[in-house]
Amino acid sequence: MLVLLGRRVPLSFVHRLTTPLYIHTVERSPELLPAPTPVSGPNRGTMPERRPFVRLPTDVYPVNYGLCLKPDLIDFTFEGKLEALVEVTQATNQIVMNCADIDIITASFVPEGGEEINATGFNYQNEDEKVTLSFPSALQKGSGALKIDFVGELNDKMKGFYRSKYTTSAGEIRYAAVTQFEATDARRAFPCWDEPAIKATFDIALIVPKDRVALSNMNVIDRKPYPEDENLVEVKFATTPIMSTYLVAFVIGEYDYVESQSSDGITVRVYTPVGKAEQGKFALEVATKTLPFYKDYFSVPYPLPKIDLIAIADFAAGAMENWGLVTYRETALLIDPKNSCSSSRQWVALVVGHELAHQWFGNLVTMEWWTHLWLNEGFASWIEYLCVDHCFPEYDIWTQFVSADYTRALDLDALDSSHPIEVNVGHPSEVDEIFDAISYSKGASVIRMLHNYIGDEDFRKGMNAYLLKFQHKNASTEDLWDCLEQASGKPIAAVMGSWTKQMGFPIIVVDQEQQGDDRILKLCQKKFCASGPHNGEDCPNWMVPISICTGEDPKCTKLKVLLDRPETTITLSGVSPDQWVKINPGTVGFYRIQYSSSMLESLLPGVRDLSLQPVDRLGLQNDLFSLSRAGMISTVEVLKLMEAFVNEPNYTVWSDLSCNLGVLSSLLSHTDFHEEIQEFIRDLFTPIGLELAWDSKPGEGHLDALLRGLVLGKLGKAGHKPTLEEARRRFRDHVDGKQVLPADLRSPVYLTVLKHGDSATLDTMLKLHKLADMQEEKNRIERVLGAISAPDLIQKVLNFALSEEVRPQDTVSVIGGVAGSSKQGRKAAWKFVKDNWEELYNRYQGGFLISRLIKLTVDGFAIDKMAAEVKSFFESHPAPAAERTVQQCCENILLNAAWLKRDADDIHQYLLQRKAPPV
Repeated sequence: MLVLLGRRVPLSFVHRLTTPLYIHTVERSPELLPAPTPVSGPNRGTMPERRPFVRLPTDVYPVNYGLCLKPDLIDFTFEGKLEALVEVTQATNQIVMNCADIDIITASFVPEGGEEINATGFNYQNEDEKVTLSFPSALQKGSGALKIDFVGELNDKMKGFYRSKYTTSAGEIRYAAVTQFEATDARRAFPCWDEPAIKATFDIALIVPKDRVALSNMNVIDRKPYPEDENLVEVKFATTPIMSTYLVAFVIGEYDYVESQSSDGITVRVYTPVGKAEQGKFALEVATKTLPFYKDYFSVPYPLPKIDLIAIADFAAGAMENWGLVTYRETALLIDPKNSCSSSRQWVALVVGHELAHQWFGNLVTMEWWTHLWLNEGFASWIEYLCVDHCFPEYDIWTQFVSADYTRALDLDALDSSHPIEVNVGHPSEVDEIFDAISYSKGASVIRMLHNYIGDEDFRKGMNAYLLKFQHKNASTEDLWDCLEQASGKPIAAVMGSWTKQMGFPIIVVDQEQQGDDRILKLCQKKFCASGPHNGEDCPNWMVPISICTGEDPKCTKLKVLLDRPETTITLSGVSPDQWVKINPGTVGFYRIQYSSSMLESLLPGVRDLSLQPVDRLGLQNDLFSLSRAGMISTVEVLKLMEAFVNEPNYTVWSDLSCNLGVLSSLLSHTDFHEEIQEFIRDLFTPIGLELAWDSKPGEGHLDALLRGLVLGKLGKAGHKPTLEEARRRFRDHVDGKQVLPADLRSPVYLTVLKHGDSATLDTMLKLHKLADMQEEKNRIERVLGAISAPDLIQKVLNFALSEEVRPQDTVSVIGGVAGSSKQGRKAAWKFVKDNWEELYNRYQGGFLISRLIKLTVDGFAIDKMAAEVKSFFESHPAPAAERTVQQCCENILLNAAWLKRDADDIHQYLLQRKAPPV
């Protein structure tokens, strides 16, 4: 998929969002899912209980689906006719298919050249989302047609075949009918074999109002009046290639579009809300550059005649890679040249790159079962950066990868309640749960490490072999390793197995001694845990590609080794005593590093004088921050390091620093010296704030705009007086229409005036929200409303979150914004979620938005008893798709509480003495 939401928007003044925002979510026979291998000790995490689950029987399988659907956009129902060409592999008197929230009216089977046999019973297994069709006599081996007439509901749950609300330019509310099938919701639109390995071709027809646009995966081949109603037309689409059910899509609604051709002759269209075609041009430009890029990279052409990208008003994920008809949230596709900020452009470019990568990796070759989902998502989450780096080299996007994906994955994967990249899943609720930062961000990080280990040329050779061998089929993780191993001659399966089959990652402990002109390094690996180093008996090991550089040439790797045992000693020759040595240049290897104090001392000047690469300055700070949270060093050491970043020019380095200070500020909101950490933040960010100032200068680029927004937001939130006064002045001018705020300054200004604002400020902001024509602007406001401080206004914002003014998928970020802004906000948001649980749970029906909501609401608590309260609430209000998230949140709360107990006094003393006059 999907692009999960909230993933990489650089909202550094809002807490780092905690879920990817993409959703994306075969010739082997499906079988009983293998039982999970019992694992003990550090690899296991605490697994939620598994539900019993059996894959569909293989005695009947589809070859082609002939599907005709007739949606009713007034009553929110649809009628369907399915005529599937099927193959019976052994005689049976029943057919088992997936089916959910659908009523079958009639069903029959016509054997090739034989008489029609009517089904005599439909037995629905609702819990398993299956239906068994019973026949009076056995269906014999061979081909036949399965005919089913059925009806269903256009639901409002943003999954299956659902309705999406929009407003016309005249202010009338209307509905479009749209789809989101990944992972297991095609069965809500038509009875089908809804497993990724059961591929077939599709002939789709839609009967729709004649004034509406109707789209599906393929191009339209026929459009004719519908005989029974002159207001309707029947639209037929070309036959699809062989494909999985979760990639089928159809959209019926009112849209404008912009169109172009890629250099390899593919028609590309971007569909936008009516009157906003202009806002599709940026995505169109990215898509037309991206298709030829992937064609060259994979050496395999895009296999369909067209691709459509369409913005959907109500959409749970960020985007979905349906083959030939990619659906997006409006904010992940639409860019207004005047009113879109730089981070939105970057987000759109990444999401378009991600979804188009899936057209090959996922759609042409599909994972055999959801256990291998990570391959789809991790790969697309890696290559989207490669693609954006190709289209927009000025974004310095690979440095941003480290802050957005790599460090997020390390944070989550250090928990005892993490999980391996590859997870045995069965029941649909378990599938929903693995659309998380491990599948996406850790997946992308280990593929980046693998690409670096193999080298680009052999990597591409292996990828091409894989796509050619498995095109129109299904594959597993091991199939990809085989192809890469053959291309590179390296032990890929052995190396990568240690990263995908066991959870967690190592910390590399490094010490050194000088012997003449040689530097002797001692490296040892241990599992890194968020609660401190793992000292158990059965400590896992990884095959760790290690690279090393020195102060002589920080950009050039001096040595590469594969650490395949617990410890080793390495000799670096020709390294003089005054040179520093750095492990993991480029911050590519998926591990943390603990240097001896002398090695660390020698690296610090490289932070101050910028001789270390930006990505390595970032990695050093991020490692130390996580070591302090794990109790392996004092947080004071990290604060001292942070002060060395006073000359830092790089946006992404500041962004990561800002995130970690946000975590610390949130932690210290539980103490009586929260103001002292705000003062520390003001002191650290003031010099760069003064240097950047408020207005962009000639010759500045994308990253300058991102940095200015980040720094001003940070200073404003921390109560820096000059920033606050200027933000208020500019906000007044903006509201009065004297001087419109540039898009890149809106988030920091809105945040600052709200944080230090009153009920009048909030009312003005809600009015701006109501007047905003663009979803991006509405979202921008929604994400910062929680910054307001007064308890009655916090309550007003929470009530607003569930109002008609906020689209259902955006409620989560409003509540999350409240929880992430202050100690009072956190308490109020948690109470609000508990009080409104039924409505919230019903609204998201256990999809990944419910996990996101829980995480954003409770992750910041830092008192032991809150962990017990959260645990007991979810024991009595179960949310199956969020079980693991609840465990992770409880673990984080206990870690926060331990951190606070351990380090609060030392931090307080340090913050006081750095201000004390020298004696």
